[in-house]
Parts: sequence; C-alpha cells; structure tokens
Amino acid sequence: YWFNPFVWHACKEMKTDREIACDTSVLDILEADDHERYGHTLIDLAEKISRASFPFATGMSGSMAQMQRRIINIANYQKESFHKRVSSFLSYVLIAAFLAGFIPVLSIHAAGHDRYVFHEQGRNITYLDLDDVFGKYEGSFVLYDAENDSWQIYNKECATTRITPVSTYKIYSALFGLETGIISPEQSLMKWDGQHHVYESWNSDQTLQSAMQDSVTWYFQAIDRQAGFPAIRDYIEKIGYGNQTVRGNISSYWADSSLGISPIEQIEMLQKFYYNQFGFSPENIRAVKDSIYLYSEENSRIYGKTGTGEVDGANTLGWFIGYIEQEDHTYFFATSIQNDDLATGSIAAELTHSILSDI
Repeated sequence: YWFNPFVWHACKEMKTDREIACDTSVLDILEADDHERYGHTLIDLAEKISRASFPFATGMSGSMAQMQRRIINIANYQKESFHKRVSSFLSYVLIAAFLAGFIPVLSIHAAGHDRYVFHEQGRNITYLDLDDVFGKYEGSFVLYDAENDSWQIYNKECATTRITPVSTYKIYSALFGLETGIISPEQSLMKWDGQHHVYESWNSDQTLQSAMQDSVTWYFQAIDRQAGFPAIRDYIEKIGYGNQTVRGNISSYWADSSLGISPIEQIEMLQKFYYNQFGFSPENIRAVKDSIYLYSEENSRIYGKTGTGEVDGANTLGWFIGYIEQEDHTYFFATSIQNDDLATGSIAAELTHSILSDI
C-alpha cells in the first residue's frame, strides 16, 4: 500500500491521534493549573523547531497544523467524567457489535493459507465452461493429460482455493501407515474396537482394501494415533501436501480447517504418488493404488477417492479425485463442489463421470 494516498493520509491522522493521546495521558497526571504551562512548553518547542536548520533532527513528528490541533486539545481539555466514560464504552460496544455483523463467518473449509499460486506461463491450459454441469454447486474441475502435458480447468478461482481434503487425504494416510510400518501390504488388518458407527460397514475388522473402499475413518485415525503429530507433520512436509498445516485434533485435522489443499494441488499430488516421486517403497505405492481401484470401462482403468465434508449435519463439500489409465495416456482429475446442503463425494463423482464422458 506504499503508493496508496489514502493509506498515507490515514497514517498521518493516526500519528496526530497518537500525540493527542499522549498529551491526554500527561494532562490526566498534572494539576489543572499546570495544563496551561504544558501547552506553552509545546508552543515554545514548536517555535524552536521552526527556526532550526534541520527541524526533522529534533525527533518530534508532525506538521505545524498538527501541533495546532494538539494545542487546541490542551486548551479545551477537561477530565473525563464517569458519565462520559460509560457513554464511550457503550458506544464502543455498539459499534463493535455493528461491525461484527459484517465479518463473514468462516466455515470449516477455510484454510490458513487459502490460495495456491499456480503459474500459468508456459503451460498448455484450456479453460472450460461447465456452468450448466455444476448448476447450483460452486466448485471446479481440473483434468491433466500427462502425456501431452496439458491442462483443462473449470473455474480457476476455485481450482486454486485450498479447502479441507476430507477423505481424499486417506490416500496419503494409507501411504503414511505403510511407510511407517504401522501396516504392511501383507498385513493391514485392524481389529474393530466394538464402538458402534452410523455406517454398518464400519462395524467390523478392516483391511486397507476394505477401509479405503468404505472410507472407514476410524481405520485411518488409528494409524495417526499410533504415529503421533510430530511424525505426521514431518510426513506432510516431506510430501508437500497442500498448505502443510497440521494442528488441532489428531482425529480430524484433515477434516476441519487445519489442513487445506486446492484441486490443482490434488492433481500435482496424484502425479507425485502415481510416479512415486516420493521415493517410497514401490510395494507400498502399489498397495495404495490397488486400494483405490474403482472399475474398468472399455480400454480405461479408473482409480479414485471421494470425500464429503459436513457442517452441523449438512453435507457442504464434495470431492472426487483420481486418475485414468489407458494404453497410451494417463489422465489425472480432481472435482470439488460446495453448497449449503447436498454436496457429497458421490455427487462430485457423478459430475466427474459426466464431464469425462463429454470430453
């Protein structure tokens, strides 16, 4: 804001207010008979400054007009009465309450670093118009063709906005569990603790395959609890996942406002995972790939993971991310949708299937 004249004016006014506040503090301490002498002291100082060769060297800020405002404030000064003090406090409370009404309520989808910087220069990018497909949903669709190094993007703003990954993070949670040895491709069974869950499929022992297929949250929470926050933070920083912010509850950091990732970053993370740019065990990469395999269609194999975000019992966020393997191409996709209600991972998957079919 260096070149904004309104900011310069605001700074100038704040400096004057600061000096007047300082004067007021002094006048509160002095006896009433000394107020006039204090004002004359400032007038004498201002006169000396005006005659100095280098007035700025005196260390006293403000112009003569500002000095005049200070002198007038001193001349008219009266100690604050109890009534005035109460009136000021009530005015402050009313104004604060009024302004608070204009502050947007941050949902759980807000992130600490809410925007990903996507460098477009030198990239082969096609921007799509999918307003009719998305309809009432705010969101984005991103498709990356690895062989042709080309992007197709709908709604760039949403495609670069970081939101909570919810269950799409389970891809990397599974990989984390495998790399730390908490589970292995050969032995990934976890015993159900008997706690009843809403989804019946969760109420049984789970393997990586079944836990990923039914998005069994307690399975991945168990991995995190065994590993601990320090190891999780190191892992997320190592793989460069989204905003790399992990805090709050160890059971929900990937489902609330802590960890955030944009659709474009989802694509970039999937590439790192697919081509094992992490340098992890190939067996572990293969185990996670097998766990997110969905189905085959003609000459294509589709892999993916959905995610649904919930606020106060309403489904407000839907994710579907993954990739498509063909003989000569690999496509990576990410779809996000948001709404006040009825935005789920399954709906995001349906939208994605429709868009991919048209493309």
